[in-house]
Amino acid sequence: MSPFEPRISWVLERAATQYSDSEATVDLGTGERRTWAETLGRVRGLAAGLRDLGLDAGDRVGVLSLNSGRHLELWFAIPEAGLIMNDLNYRLAVEELAFIAKDSNIRVLFVDEAFLDAARQMQERCPELHTLVHMTPSESPAEATMAYEALAATAPRSFDDVGTGGDDVAAIFYTGGTTGLPKGAMLTHRNLTSNAFHIVASLALNHSDRYLHCGPQFHLADGAFAYGVTWMGGTHVFIPAFNPAETLGAFETERITCTLMVPTMINMALQAPEAATANLSSLRAILYGASPMPSALQRQAISTFGPVFAQAYGMTEASPLVSYMSAEAHVRGIAGEEPWAKRLESAGSPVVGVRVEIRREDGSVCEPGEAGEIYVQGPNIMVGYWNRDEETAHALVDGWYRSGDVAYADEGGYLFVVDRAKDMIISGGENIYTTEVENAIYAHPGVLEAAVFGIPHEEWGEMVHAEVVCKPGVALEGDALKEHCRQLIAGYKLPRSVNVRSHEEPLPKSGAGKILKRDLREPFWADRGRGVN
Repeated sequence: MSPFEPRISWVLERAATQYSDSEATVDLGTGERRTWAETLGRVRGLAAGLRDLGLDAGDRVGVLSLNSGRHLELWFAIPEAGLIMNDLNYRLAVEELAFIAKDSNIRVLFVDEAFLDAARQMQERCPELHTLVHMTPSESPAEATMAYEALAATAPRSFDDVGTGGDDVAAIFYTGGTTGLPKGAMLTHRNLTSNAFHIVASLALNHSDRYLHCGPQFHLADGAFAYGVTWMGGTHVFIPAFNPAETLGAFETERITCTLMVPTMINMALQAPEAATANLSSLRAILYGASPMPSALQRQAISTFGPVFAQAYGMTEASPLVSYMSAEAHVRGIAGEEPWAKRLESAGSPVVGVRVEIRREDGSVCEPGEAGEIYVQGPNIMVGYWNRDEETAHALVDGWYRSGDVAYADEGGYLFVVDRAKDMIISGGENIYTTEVENAIYAHPGVLEAAVFGIPHEEWGEMVHAEVVCKPGVALEGDALKEHCRQLIAGYKLPRSVNVRSHEEPLPKSGAGKILKRDLREPFWADRGRGVN
């Protein structure tokens, strides 16, 4: 253990000490506004209340919620109590949520009104999940749940038996697995506070910033700002979920200075009627990620929002920020200045505090322009996957994280991602592992073979496509197969297009009998120049 043990609690304590009466949270869903002093008091009460539920240090606590000030409080209260937060993707099917709850042994689940039914179904499937806490402003919670406000009103106290800093695990974030099962990346206090430093340095966050949470808070991409904005004593503004009109309205009425959006969200906001008249003069930084932004969309976005766009690349295992491309680089690129024009296709360069290498299969470092696998090193890299020793050993090699992404770097260190881990699709900013979709398809009794991969889509970047071979004597319809999958996986993972083949049209295979997805993908990407969109 290093003698320097950073703690998530420091982040909030600094804000509450230096900016006690400043506005901390603005919840546009409930109309609630709180100062940093109030937020600190509530967080400490929640931490004490959680331990009163019979939880021991290191127990896992789940969150299933839309965006809100209460959601942000839990990002501090759960680790403050020496517990481990598991923020759940509410877009998952109940069976997927139940698997994660069982895998991580969630004991207590915080749930808002929108997902009470799903939470009750999870509890039926997970005997260890003994308490549901209703995240409502009301002191009268739903039947068989506890009131969030009752926990927040608990008298604060210190905890002598908990590990609340350094390399202690503070949160587990589940990401799709190449085996078809989600796996939980374990992130420590050091990981998350380091990542907060990285986002503060990259975007020069300060006390005057007002950050809009318009993307889902369960995404770790939002977590960089959850801690970074707090550390600087800025203000968090919440809308429950992304809506173009509400987002543009919040930009204007709340004088938002920065936010994070994926290109799909940016495009939807640009197409909204409100974009033509909204006062966007307060904006100074819109960070986008998940995929590069097409040049035409970049130009339109800068024309409407101003020269405020910066790009980030990262992954859950890196807490998540790895590389960054500034707004200035975008402006110079749009103007046609080289090398910036070419770099508009990149994912930026490594952020301060993070090392990146492009390596060949033998582990040696590639020359500039030579494609290889992205390796990442820094204090932000996870300590491993929850209960997945084999996958941890594969991903963490001599202090480096193997991303599985294929890229090359130019002379200036800018990363150009040319392909992804073969089993992942990024559609509308969501990571979709093809094995998960294929498992759902194979559960249909009429399916003989299946291959799932991403194909270009102008709005979403990529969409899920399935090539399916029927068993002899079976006739399948693509729509019926989609409905079958809907019962097993989240809606955003469903195949958007399905090509059904007879058993006389088998999928192409290698000499070892492995389905050659690359051969299936190539016709869709032939005119794109790279295997991502």
